[in-house]
Amino acid sequence: MYFDTHAHYDSGAFNADWKELLASMPQKGVELIVNPGCDLESSRTAVALAEEFPHVYAAVGVHPSDCGEWGEGTLLELRQLASRPKVRAIGEIGLDYHYEDNCPREIQIPAFERQLALAKELDIPVIIHTREAVNDTLALLKKYQPRGIVHCFSGSVEMAKEVLKLGMYIGFTGVLTFKNARKAVEVVQYAPADRLLIETDCPYMAPEPLRGRRCDSTMLQYTLARMAELKGLTPEEMTAITWKNACAVYGLPE
Repeated sequence: MYFDTHAHYDSGAFNADWKELLASMPQKGVELIVNPGCDLESSRTAVALAEEFPHVYAAVGVHPSDCGEWGEGTLLELRQLASRPKVRAIGEIGLDYHYEDNCPREIQIPAFERQLALAKELDIPVIIHTREAVNDTLALLKKYQPRGIVHCFSGSVEMAKEVLKLGMYIGFTGVLTFKNARKAVEVVQYAPADRLLIETDCPYMAPEPLRGRRCDSTMLQYTLARMAELKGLTPEEMTAITWKNACAVYGLPE
């Protein structure tokens, strides 16, 4: 039973077949999926998908690259969306200084803080995106002490140590299977198995040997197999562990 802890079926890459694809996932071994939003529109869509498919859950939030649209009503709508029964987290949120031209850090940081505070108020986890912003991200995570996930983890072992000290989980995509994925490999080897998650971040980052294709949740098996190899476990053992971890962080029954 695979649990895709981070997938974007609201993406335009799935416009032609999202309904058939999502409906087929349980028959293909993908029992649960969490679809996070990146802005208000995609958050609304994520909630709609979760309400249509029993095996899909949603997260709602504004991605740092989309914070330029942040306004007075943004937090109010996020709070309203987060009250829906199938919303399990605030996300994906965070800091991205690689694409700072999309939204300057002077806007990203307060938007991130407001969403961290909202998650604390609602007592739900967060899904964190961070790119080229390690110090500021860690400073705010230490300030607000949220539950949740640092998704698509690309940091060092040193960063992972700080994230794990906070009690958070670390998610890995198909990048873990890439030949140049040195840092990801080191972090998986270092981190305890009970803090690891698998995700696709689809339609992006299809794993080897499917790299370059549109990614979907059926490709989790390759990331899972690589993670199991690195932890010295069987794929079946790693599948059970990551399933249990995902249910724990999202507050779902095993």
